[in-house]
Amino acid sequence: MKENTKLPRRIMLLGSGELGKEFVIAAQRLGNFIVAVDRYDNAPAMQVADASEVISMLDGSELERVVKQYQPDFIVPEIEAIRTEKLIELEQRGYTVIPTAAATNYTMNRDRIRELAATELGIRTAKYAYASSLAELQAVSATIGFPNVVKPVMSSSGKGQSIVKTPEAVEPAWNYAIEGSRGDTQKVIVEEFIDFEIEITLLTIRQWQGETLFCPAIAHRQERGDYQESWQPAPLSDDKIKLAQEIATKITDALGGAGIFGVEFFVTKEEVIFSELSPRPHDTGMVTLISQNLNEFELHLRAILGLPIPKIEVVSPAASAVILASKHSTKIAFANVAEALATPDVDIRLFGKPDSRPYRRMGVALAKGNSIEEAREKAITAATKVQIIH
Repeated sequence: MKENTKLPRRIMLLGSGELGKEFVIAAQRLGNFIVAVDRYDNAPAMQVADASEVISMLDGSELERVVKQYQPDFIVPEIEAIRTEKLIELEQRGYTVIPTAAATNYTMNRDRIRELAATELGIRTAKYAYASSLAELQAVSATIGFPNVVKPVMSSSGKGQSIVKTPEAVEPAWNYAIEGSRGDTQKVIVEEFIDFEIEITLLTIRQWQGETLFCPAIAHRQERGDYQESWQPAPLSDDKIKLAQEIATKITDALGGAGIFGVEFFVTKEEVIFSELSPRPHDTGMVTLISQNLNEFELHLRAILGLPIPKIEVVSPAASAVILASKHSTKIAFANVAEALATPDVDIRLFGKPDSRPYRRMGVALAKGNSIEEAREKAITAATKVQIIH
């Protein structure tokens, strides 16, 4: 891949949620042709794409059909539930998968990326074990100790994740993890509970040519395993930032390819501990829509296309806060958006999802401030003002 690649290019997006929507917008600003693929119609990215297809991405034959139909220059996965073995096969036949088919295969399953980090690369992670049945989970939970964290090996946005504090809570955690699992596997990972000071995402950009780049670290707060707010820059010492960058470089170099990676860490008083990795824009990185000169979606696109990234900087302390649904509905409207936008340096993104369910992310409030504290308060206040009418 060379810099200054001729445009436009044909890009196929596998998974068409809110992150995909912002990526499509960035890609179309440079005139590219985008095909948005997902398992349901009218997904957010489909609303702004040039073409769309509704398929099960776990069906290898359906994946092959749409790839053959559109002949994309780049196949860009946005979610976990994809038949990644088919992507490996397509890559061997000459298609370009972002960042690579092997990287996608690794990172779509928590067990594979954890084994790569801990076993092959010697990176510090939480102690962990796997279970494919309730009985196995009860046994390994006792070995890991309580409290611990149980989550599916394949899921997104924290679905199926819970903190288990007692042996009696293991069975509900198993049921919740299987219910939240994506794909066709019944396997969970159980991890030691890390008493961290802060949890961060380090957006890491690999280029086809050139050095690996980093966005200033993003801190975030989670509930139910899903992010609720994020803020940038994270308050970290230079030593810990350097260590996080070294770890992120090591693991993304092992995965290869080009594009943005969301590399998550637990930061304690003494350690920087690798948690997870996504080979694509990260939900906590939506704060970059207001905080940076180039947001994470523009950076992902530039890396994919081999375009230069001369500077990445935070233009202001900033924060994001999610707007969540409270019930199931297919008729959705939003009230009090004007009130939310009345505060200076506040913006709102409503994702356009066609239906809601409890705790589903329907939008995000973004805010700048003179300090992180001010930005967080403004973002949370704005998100709270927006009312979802089901």
